[in-house]
Amino acid sequence: MDINFPLILLVLTALAGGMWFYDRLIARKQRTEDEDRPWYIEATAPFFPVLFVVLVLRSFVVEPFQIPSGSMIPTLKVGDFILVNKFAYGLRLPVVRNKVVSINEPKRGEVMVFFPPHDKRYFIKRVVGLPGDEIRVIDNVLYINAEKIMQDQLGREVGSEYQLANETLGSTQHLIRKRVPADRYGRNFREVVPEGHYFMMGDNRDHSHDSRAWGPVPESNIVGKAFAVWLHWDKFLSMPSFEGAGKIQ
Repeated sequence: MDINFPLILLVLTALAGGMWFYDRLIARKQRTEDEDRPWYIEATAPFFPVLFVVLVLRSFVVEPFQIPSGSMIPTLKVGDFILVNKFAYGLRLPVVRNKVVSINEPKRGEVMVFFPPHDKRYFIKRVVGLPGDEIRVIDNVLYINAEKIMQDQLGREVGSEYQLANETLGSTQHLIRKRVPADRYGRNFREVVPEGHYFMMGDNRDHSHDSRAWGPVPESNIVGKAFAVWLHWDKFLSMPSFEGAGKIQ
């Protein structure tokens, strides 16, 4: 069962905030100077300032995520902790995710966190197609509006059937990992991105469940722009590492 942490945080903040205001506006006036606060106020009200700051930062500024799968290898590895800019594509209300302030639109090549269609889990992929684009994938080579996206081949991974390449999308140059020969969705795929949607693909092209499987992502499902890795910690008993920390390309 997936835990809806934003909803839990909102409920806890509202509960603590209600007790905080009740204590200052009503209960405090009814107590004598030597009388202690009731247990239900003592257990909730002191946490309101911290919960409120966390709610605001997480909802509108930046939110941490951990990479759960290898779909973005070699850019992001399983266990990477990343930071996501929550206002890059506009300010959204927590939980309901309605946009209240428009800022920028996603650009081709950016790495984005979002909810796939008909799924409540967070996903992270790269923005490949913008509204109106025709996307084709032929033998793991990407074509956008009939223009071939050039790949600078870097050779095979040692002891595997995977090949690494540098790919340029818009102003972003990034690494991709692909199988030779290509798997199902890398052989021959075509789709036109509807208005108000974005086509998402993982950098690990043959091991990514993305828009080739479940379609373009509606604008309303956007969470934010992933911009930095700050920690790698893949196993609980292992030591955290800052070796791969830095900007996400």
